[in-house]
Amino acid sequence: MSRVCQITGKSVMVGNNVSHSQRKTKRKFLPNLITKKFFIPEENEYITLKLSTSALRTINKKGISVCVKEARAKGYIKK
Repeated sequence: MSRVCQITGKSVMVGNNVSHSQRKTKRKFLPNLITKKFFIPEENEYITLKLSTSALRTINKKGISVCVKEARAKGYIKK
């Protein structure tokens, strides 16, 4: 699962480069991903996640335990 956020599920999008003369060539829009390690107190273990920076804000708001539980329910994290 490269270039996919494990919390939000954001992945690569495809679009066009548009020049001044309106020629269109294919390009990729990559998500802004980072690798971060979190401690989950309920499981008493560390988990390493590849997540987008917007997912970091979600974790700060909801908490890591809630976000991991939701991601596992959606199938973004296996275990």
